[in-house]
Amino acid sequence: MMIALLCFASLVVSTLGSDAPCHNTGGTCQDDHLHCSGGYVSGLCSGGTHRRCCTSHSSTGTDSGMCSNVKIYSRATWGARHPKSVTTMHTPASLFFVHHTEGNFCHDFTSCAAQARGIQNYHMDSRGWSDVGYSFLVGEDGAVYEGRGWHHVGAHTQGYNSRGFAASVMGSFMHRKPNDAALNAIKNLIQCGINHGYITSTYHLYGHRDVGSTDCPGDALYHEIRTWPHYSFVKP
Repeated sequence: MMIALLCFASLVVSTLGSDAPCHNTGGTCQDDHLHCSGGYVSGLCSGGTHRRCCTSHSSTGTDSGMCSNVKIYSRATWGARHPKSVTTMHTPASLFFVHHTEGNFCHDFTSCAAQARGIQNYHMDSRGWSDVGYSFLVGEDGAVYEGRGWHHVGAHTQGYNSRGFAASVMGSFMHRKPNDAALNAIKNLIQCGINHGYITSTYHLYGHRDVGSTDCPGDALYHEIRTWPHYSFVKP
């Protein structure tokens, strides 16, 4: 069942020894002392630390023009594959769900981007889905990694995918909650969605377990979000 399995989506397929993440963005792996007409992004190429991905995207790789209160790494920046298909999300949405991936923790761009790529590979190759399931992934580096984003229906919360967005924190949060950087990233992401009309200002917040047979998003994270103002004790 999708609900029970989604939070076990942490099977990370190693990308070591592969330049595919860079190539998926339309970039080229090369030594970073060479001229790059766009900008360099770390963590997408095999080889030494000086071998980086030259892409036409900005070197920060963030959608900073949209959400100044939170760093959002675009799909191209973290090396996402192209989706097999998409379904348009009708907004504003009134629901927001919090998940965890139950995989490894990550605290910097390189490790978080690798986690995001592995989760996408698992969802697409093992689960047979069209793309990574979550709307967004969140790392303990305090950044958000764009999944299906604001414009496409996700595959994160069975029965509610077309009604809400979901952010999944990378790691397992049964026994400890995510650090403040990750928690603030979720809050700021939601506020960004409200500011730009993707989420209603009267939205209801839930943990994945509120609507499915799962322990997701982990006991510690679940207890944390139950203290947030928009958490709803009424099932949607």
